[in-house]
Amino acid sequence: MARARWPDSRPSLDCPPEAVRLDPAGLATCGPGAVPKGAQALALGLKLDLNAASESELALLPGVGRDLAKRLVSAREEQGRFSSWEDVDAVPGVGAAKLETLRAATVLDAAAANGGVW
Repeated sequence: MARARWPDSRPSLDCPPEAVRLDPAGLATCGPGAVPKGAQALALGLKLDLNAASESELALLPGVGRDLAKRLVSAREEQGRFSSWEDVDAVPGVGAAKLETLRAATVLDAAAANGGVW
């Protein structure tokens, strides 16, 4: 009689989340490939680039939602990019708690986006 087994909870890739790449077929690998973006990056615990993330990607962040995501993207488009966390804090609806979440889950410098795990 066969018994059902609970799936193994160990990571299936033998590399840290920031080293995960996507091969041409879109499969996760520890080898060369594209850096995961958006929801794929969030699933790995990677930080999003606040200056490049879409409204739908930002809405996935805890406590952000669609309305704030829309305001963040609009503010970013108006000023060209966020150059400081003070710029982000000036967006209506971003208070101390949401700013803390955004600082934990995003970066303002694209080069740093792939090095941070939250």
